[in-house]
Amino acid sequence: MNHMIDTNKLKSQITETEWQLRLDLAATYRLIALYGWDDLIYTHVSLRIPGPEHHFLINPYGLMFDEITASSLVKIDLNGNSVIDTPYEVNPAGFTIHSAIHSAREDAQCVLHLHTNDGVAVSIQKDGLLPISQTSMLIYPHISYHDYEGLALDHSEKERLVADIGDKNLFILRNHGTLSVGQTCGIAFMGIYFLERACSAQIRAQSAGSINLPSKQAIKTTQDQSIGMFDLGRDRLAWPALLRKLDRQSPDYKN
Repeated sequence: MNHMIDTNKLKSQITETEWQLRLDLAATYRLIALYGWDDLIYTHVSLRIPGPEHHFLINPYGLMFDEITASSLVKIDLNGNSVIDTPYEVNPAGFTIHSAIHSAREDAQCVLHLHTNDGVAVSIQKDGLLPISQTSMLIYPHISYHDYEGLALDHSEKERLVADIGDKNLFILRNHGTLSVGQTCGIAFMGIYFLERACSAQIRAQSAGSINLPSKQAIKTTQDQSIGMFDLGRDRLAWPALLRKLDRQSPDYKN
């Protein structure tokens, strides 16, 4: 399945800006694999390329996340058509969810979707994510929910996805998984990191017995302290650190 991509030829067809975005998106896929959040060849991260064309990058369907490189990413339009020759396909379910959010939210440059065990487990629970840990209290005001409708193949679902996410940066797809959006890959990754940590803490706490509930005032104080946590630049320290980690462990994502 791993096709050879002529990286030099690709670079001659795109801008320097797009190549840097490809590096960031490929790094995001590798980090997801590194943290054990991947689901074989399924789930997706997409990244919009600046410009009026509404083009965005998404993973080649069939590659494991630890195989994805900057040059293997597929560049498509909002209709799901490849705009640069590629030997790869795109998962249509991934296209439905991601294109809906990209087309509606100018700030949603990066859309990141996962099917982790703990994320799915929380999405199944009637009350969703509970404000019981510091992490969950911080992100609680930034979460919205979307009811499950089946595999995301019906394009009529786009309107409901857009309405349900609203202006939030974190999205729990009920009975399905988790999703984050951000102006950069770094912000979207940090968002999903906090969401997944909160989901894991909740599942572990519930399995251990009785839960100590914070006071309503503590919850409100922590939520107030989360204002601006998804603003541009909030990834300025953590994202470079993550890239250094990746450079040590999986530097071939830059190919």
